[in-house]
Amino acid sequence: MIYSPPENMDLLLSQAQKEKLYYNLVEQVNKDFSLANEPVDFKGNITPINLKLGLHDKVYRLIQEKFAEYLNLLYIIDVPEKEIKALNGADLFELAEQVTFLILKREWQKVWFRNRM
Repeated sequence: MIYSPPENMDLLLSQAQKEKLYYNLVEQVNKDFSLANEPVDFKGNITPINLKLGLHDKVYRLIQEKFAEYLNLLYIIDVPEKEIKALNGADLFELAEQVTFLILKREWQKVWFRNRM
């Protein structure tokens, strides 16, 4: 099987649920945020909309208040620098939404590959 990244956050979360890997995705997010010393505690039964909103809020606050920690988080998660640089940073709220998608996309890629081996 070839990995094909979802085009948006809703499709990504839907695919994770369909493949019964949503819990794994939530656990991967929790793990990587903890590794970056910015812990989040999303429960395995969190709804996709609440995961999306919670992550967006965390990313938004990191961009505004703890920029060095935000950069460290992106490094720990291994979000491609090229994709981050391609984003428009004029509106911080929208930027945080786009970064949240990139984070989830990278986390989903890790979970997807781990479960294909």
